[in-house]
Amino acid sequence: MSGAKPQALVLDFGGVVTRTLFETHALTERALGLAPGTLAWRGPFDPASDPLWRSMQADEISEREYWKTRTREVGQLVGEDWKDMSTFVQRARGADPQAVVRPEAERAIRIAHSAGIRLAILSNELDLFYGSGFRERLPLLSLFETIVDATYTHTLKPDLRAYAMVGEALQLSLATCVFVDDQKRNVDGAVAAGMLAVHFDVAEPARSYAEALGHFGLALP
Repeated sequence: MSGAKPQALVLDFGGVVTRTLFETHALTERALGLAPGTLAWRGPFDPASDPLWRSMQADEISEREYWKTRTREVGQLVGEDWKDMSTFVQRARGADPQAVVRPEAERAIRIAHSAGIRLAILSNELDLFYGSGFRERLPLLSLFETIVDATYTHTLKPDLRAYAMVGEALQLSLATCVFVDDQKRNVDGAVAAGMLAVHFDVAEPARSYAEALGHFGLALP
């Protein structure tokens, strides 16, 4: 690492800015009229009970394939044929996007912005999963200088070109960017690309955001 001073905070979106769908099963069940406890898959919160998640972690299937399967399953539970992840997300949490933003994310993003830290999002599937209308209803995203979304670039993390794209958009060396993602493969890709990186722990979001802000000499109250 060059020792360059960090200037930008680059965040993944789903799981980092918003709570995961695993954490909001109760909201999803209410929104879809499903009985409490219907959705039993827990991903990183209980890998032992989620073989499909374990397959994804072993790189046997992609993250997109994981969610495509879950989308079909949940659609079938409500008697519909869901093919697009955005259908799942919009039906599950579209009524109030702000309700699924992590409070720790909101605090950390506003602290960084107030301190003059440049902000960017690097996502594999923001609009693909959430739909463009979802993010348009999140005022917090107005604080971000750029959003690089593989829905449109078709370049998925951990491809090194994905990280290069966000550096180019910010016109910064990647060595001055701190990247935060909840998938280890994407964190490893960022490190390989020359970024500082934080592996976000969805079970301890405050600790992860504190670690990210610490690179800038900032604290999360």
